[in-house]
Amino acid sequence: MQGVYDDLTNAGARHGLVHAGYHALNSLRIEKAYRHWGHDITDEDTPLEAGLGFAVKWDKPGGFIGREALLRQTKSGCAKRLVQFKLKSPEPLLYHNEPIWRGDALVGFIRSGMFGHSLGAAVGLGYVTVPNGSPVEAIGSDDYEVEVAGIRYPATASLRPLYDPKNQRIKS
Repeated sequence: MQGVYDDLTNAGARHGLVHAGYHALNSLRIEKAYRHWGHDITDEDTPLEAGLGFAVKWDKPGGFIGREALLRQTKSGCAKRLVQFKLKSPEPLLYHNEPIWRGDALVGFIRSGMFGHSLGAAVGLGYVTVPNGSPVEAIGSDDYEVEVAGIRYPATASLRPLYDPKNQRIKS
């Protein structure tokens, strides 16, 4: 195995390959709003609630388990939605389970969070309740605060990744 490692690092050096730790990789994935199974998505969340409807093969031959329930959800709307948050202050840190507030209402909790070095502040992913009958697009970008150690901090909310939302860097 040492030989394989040496070959990869030597070959990658001319392409700028560098070592990166787990926390660095976690920070980058949260900035890009990549979901983590077990934290951001579980068996209790639907692909539509998680913002992953694009990955559903609706016309899969033979269908799939849960297809009818998802079709119903496309008509009725989602009661909750995974949203990316960036704190407006660069000081507080997010880890997980921080309360998400919309005005005086507790509307959710951060599922995973980390300091986003590319974005310059803490970034988190968390589900928020969608107001009854409202389209998911009604989630306002400046309507939220995230509570850290008993203090509520204004946050920017987004349904799209705050870092490289159009995937231009990834595709370049």
